[in-house]
Amino acid sequence: MKNERQRENVSRLFPLLEAAYERYNRKEFVSPDPLEFVYRYERPEDREVVGLIASCIAYGRVTQILRSVEVVLKVLGASPAEFLKSAPQEDLLLTLRSFRHRFTSGEEMVRLLGGIGSVLRRWGSLECFLGHNLQASSHRLEGVSLFVEGIREAGKIPSSFLLASPRDGSACKRLFLFLKWMVRSDEVDPGEWSVLSPRDLVVPLDVHMFRICSALGLTQRRTPDLRTAREITTVFSHILPDDPVKYDFVLTRFGIRPELNEREFIDSCQ
Repeated sequence: MKNERQRENVSRLFPLLEAAYERYNRKEFVSPDPLEFVYRYERPEDREVVGLIASCIAYGRVTQILRSVEVVLKVLGASPAEFLKSAPQEDLLLTLRSFRHRFTSGEEMVRLLGGIGSVLRRWGSLECFLGHNLQASSHRLEGVSLFVEGIREAGKIPSSFLLASPRDGSACKRLFLFLKWMVRSDEVDPGEWSVLSPRDLVVPLDVHMFRICSALGLTQRRTPDLRTAREITTVFSHILPDDPVKYDFVLTRFGIRPELNEREFIDSCQ
């Protein structure tokens, strides 16, 4: 019964969501957002590396996120992928020792960069490494978990916070945001990868997205965890089976763009 109500709600909302997508899913509405850094690079190898770095520290105030990503990318130069393939971790630690982004220290960032570099040296690209893990797994989330855990192991990353795995049970918002950037292709999402399709994605669920989806009647769960993210994804797949995370960007612009009022949008959906 609950699932039927959620499907009815999302079906009723479809025209409003589609209108919001057509109006606001444009590059001109991206800023301020860490996705902007991905646009700077033309090579897919660099875009995936920059996307993973930017998404991993996409927590906290957006101005602080942008400053922190800028600091790291200045160190990595014109081609972050090529730089990480050859950069000794000791040299990176000397350069980024004083780096800090809220809970993330310079040492943790260097371990992440080292893990990425190790994967690139062995597999050539992050996409190839994910593809290998998907083929070795019985289901997609297991493959994604192995992808994350492989980078963690290669970089000797002690904490799961910086790069979350679906196996941890958390919503993995930043990981799923990275996958959305890499897999979807429209005016906002670059869509560099073919190893997954948009229908395989999970909604990047944070407190803000959880609040909106709850207000719109798309979930009755009380915790923004992985189970809730998958439930909301399933609800959206009722109207968009091939692209259930299509409206993520539009729904997360509220509170970031001054011209978008969350309360007005929710009221218009009632």
